[in-house]
Amino acid sequence: MSSSVKESAASAGHNPVVENGARLGFAASGLLHLVIGWIALHMSWGDYSGSADQSGALAYFSGTAMGMVLLWVVAGAFGLLALWQFTETFVVHEWFDRGKHVGKGLLYAFLAYTAVTVVTGSSSGSGDTSSMTGTLMTYPYGRLAVGAVGLGIIGVGGYHVYKGWVRKFLEDLREHPGPWVVHAGLFGYVAKGIALVIVGGLFVAAAATADPEKAEGLDGALQSLTTVPYGKALLVVIAIGLFAYGVYSFGRAKYAKV
Repeated sequence: MSSSVKESAASAGHNPVVENGARLGFAASGLLHLVIGWIALHMSWGDYSGSADQSGALAYFSGTAMGMVLLWVVAGAFGLLALWQFTETFVVHEWFDRGKHVGKGLLYAFLAYTAVTVVTGSSSGSGDTSSMTGTLMTYPYGRLAVGAVGLGIIGVGGYHVYKGWVRKFLEDLREHPGPWVVHAGLFGYVAKGIALVIVGGLFVAAAATADPEKAEGLDGALQSLTTVPYGKALLVVIAIGLFAYGVYSFGRAKYAKV
């Protein structure tokens, strides 16, 4: 990759609008995780009235005028955070790091798009994972693809647990943020990782049994915990962990290396 491309990407990434937008994006992620944790906690109480995932959290704000304004802010913040992630792919040297930035950029771009569709009324903020999985299974090697997706999600979840347990997330910060952010990051990453492992396990089960109804996103994974022994207790722990991840994300908005 030419030095001119790297310099241009670095210059774009260090633009004050992009930098501050990226920090606002981390704060928006924190807000979403707080809402997801709140919905998950209500789910454990049997008072379930929303989708416990990013889309459901975005839809949570669509009921009021202030919420709609907030959704536009969130959409812009995620868009700028996605842009910053994409510029970083041209700056870092390791292919693994580039892949992480691309993946995160796509995720935040999708969240920005979802926020826009919710605020414009073209989407309720919820999706049907099982129907998409069922469609994929109709293609040759579709079950293998679904299984591969599940294993990939399990891998991401496992990495979240590792990143939290060894406090590797501190490498994303420009300075030590203080004990409250560290403890929130540790608990938050581990809890979110466990939730992702459950999501991946459902995808693998769907592939193994050729039953797309078993393939659910985060919302379905958390709902599944309400039907197993001690599942509600684990759901409460994960909900608190999602709260913690939200708190860490607010700390990251201040201390992140951008």
